[in-house]
Amino acid sequence: MRQSNIRQLLAQRPQLSCGRSSIRRYHDHRFTPERLESLSNLCRKARPSPVSARKLPIPATSYIHSSAERSVALDIKTPNPATHYTPPQTGLVASLPSSWIPYAELVRLDKPTGTYYLFFPTLFSTLLAAPMATGATPLQVLGTVGLFFTGALIMRGAGCAINDLWDRNFDPHVARTKFRPIARGAISPPKALAFTATQFFAGLGILLQFPTQCLWYGIPSVPLVLAYPLAKRVTNYPQLVLGFAFSWGAMMGFPALGVDLMANHNALMAAGALYTSCISWTVLYDMIYAHMDIKDDVAAGIKSIALRHEHNTKAVLTGLAVTQVGLLGAAGVAAGCGPIFFVGSCGSAIASLGIMIWKVQLKNVSNCWWWFKNGCLLTGGGISLGLLGEYAAQYFGLYESNGLPDSETTQ
Repeated sequence: MRQSNIRQLLAQRPQLSCGRSSIRRYHDHRFTPERLESLSNLCRKARPSPVSARKLPIPATSYIHSSAERSVALDIKTPNPATHYTPPQTGLVASLPSSWIPYAELVRLDKPTGTYYLFFPTLFSTLLAAPMATGATPLQVLGTVGLFFTGALIMRGAGCAINDLWDRNFDPHVARTKFRPIARGAISPPKALAFTATQFFAGLGILLQFPTQCLWYGIPSVPLVLAYPLAKRVTNYPQLVLGFAFSWGAMMGFPALGVDLMANHNALMAAGALYTSCISWTVLYDMIYAHMDIKDDVAAGIKSIALRHEHNTKAVLTGLAVTQVGLLGAAGVAAGCGPIFFVGSCGSAIASLGIMIWKVQLKNVSNCWWWFKNGCLLTGGGISLGLLGEYAAQYFGLYESNGLPDSETTQ
């Protein structure tokens, strides 16, 4: 009887709990001390090691004794930022209530570069139109710029939400976008759609603060905003559609200050040249941006100009820069600008774009992001400062005192 029990115990030894209490449970079999000691030794040999325990369904922490093993266990419990979403810890978004954070991320509140890119064309057109606007004061120009910035903030958020709704099945497969709120399930598509509708109504409210003719110039841009995400599925040049949408503000500054484009030929020519210049700029910077996702885009089947011209990107960028600066100069000629504009705006654009195209490392994701983010301020800021200087020179009559014609002589 005792021998059969021992055989049963030996057969079950991988599952046996080998503490002293378990050995005492078998005293009723009247094992001799020698047999008990032999059985105890056998159990100690059968006890799983800390390494092999991790392969068993038994919790690995039951066998962890050293500090090194404890740190490994803690690392296992800590989410990996590359595979798990981590809420923002710093900045404006981190200070918001937790229920607001997904919506703030949806509109890219923590990444304002896109808002700046949408705002700059409106700033260019406002400053270019200001000398041509009869009776426009600096305070009126400043108020117009403030409204445009607010509108850019709202409509850029709406555009991001629309983009994420269209791309909700693609984003989870792209490293840079897999933790966006809709992609990770933090916001459902119906809630995102309702939130986007709210943004459009807020944008309409801003638009209604401008002269009535701005309404008829502004509304046609909405289909372009909706079309951009779809363009990535059907053409290698979705950046061109983005350029049509993001550059629309290059025409809005004129009617916002009361300049009738249909009645003023020079203003119409200036607005048209500025609009196409901004389209070239949009395609240029978004081509650099697209290089950050080029591998994931191939896997997801998304089209882009970066994929189409992967092997001659810098040549295309150079052509776009030449086009942008040339059309910017043409806008200045049509608006009757003086040397401050051509040196300040066109000169700074040549310098900043040339350095960016020369320095950007298209195979380096972080370097592409750096130039996309900072190139916005370098190029856009330089053009804006040149236009501001030109407006100040014409407003204070600097060109008249030097015998140079101002914009009114070209109208």
